Amino acid sequence: MFDPRLRGYLRLLVPTSCHTPANGLVHHVLRWEEAREARGVVFLLHGYMDAAGTWDLVAPTLADAGYRVFAPDMRGFGAGARVSAGGYYHFADYVLDVADLTQALAGSAPLFVVGHSMGGTVTTLFGGAFPERPRAIAVLEGVGPPETPAEFTPLRMRRWIEDVRRVRAGDPKPLSRADALARLAMNHPRVGPETLATRLEHLVRDVEGGVAWRYDPLHKTTSPVAFSAAVYREFAKRVSCPVLFVSGGATGFHPEDEEERLACFARLTRLTLPDAGHMLHWTRPVDLAVGLLDFLRGCAP
Repeated sequence: MFDPRLRGYLRLLVPTSCHTPANGLVHHVLRWEEAREARGVVFLLHGYMDAAGTWDLVAPTLADAGYRVFAPDMRGFGAGARVSAGGYYHFADYVLDVADLTQALAGSAPLFVVGHSMGGTVTTLFGGAFPERPRAIAVLEGVGPPETPAEFTPLRMRRWIEDVRRVRAGDPKPLSRADALARLAMNHPRVGPETLATRLEHLVRDVEGGVAWRYDPLHKTTSPVAFSAAVYREFAKRVSCPVLFVSGGATGFHPEDEEERLACFARLTRLTLPDAGHMLHWTRPVDLAVGLLDFLRGCAP
């Protein structure tokens, strides 16, 4: 039987593109809007080495249900803004970006923030820093990476400096589209080739001699700041709104202390998409969109 909630997915609503100043940069944002009187605003935050465009199989269902949906290219990814010479990318920068973007594009409307992987971590940090703002958040396979022991921090700092020097001295060579697809398949071995082919179009750009990845090469360097699970837990404790945690099942990414981190959310709901894997918005977009829609509707005042 046809599920009317999937009407937007089946029509594949085409997003519009806008550029919004926030945190000193001009950010590229995709926007899906259908309703004149929206139920609220949904922000979709992508993960590491991803881009806003790959929400295209999830966002239409939310927009068709009456939400205004925005998906920014996080700084340094996709068509997103790049930092100037001497700059770098830190989690705090992303949180301020989201704070400014939501203020500019959502105003005082009911706000729902959905984040995948790295974007899920940013979502938690934003929700903990501004517990009064989001009406609900959804964290998709995004409670942060494993913690790095403190004794490795000096080596990490040196590795970062060496990586940055290498990137600044290099000049990435173009790839053929076939080579780029092969590399994407190597990084995501559980995602089918047909799906990867459609996702690739959002992750590369045409250049002379082939294609190039749509990210700042600085993102291939080791961050100088190690992830702290203790800090993450403190932010999670301050999130006061309902939280949906979506797991991709046994083949997803799960740090050893995931349960300890999740236990810090006061109002947690769980959804598991078996065998979806880490890139669940690529592999199970329909199930994810329906799960998100059910959760968002349950958070209505």
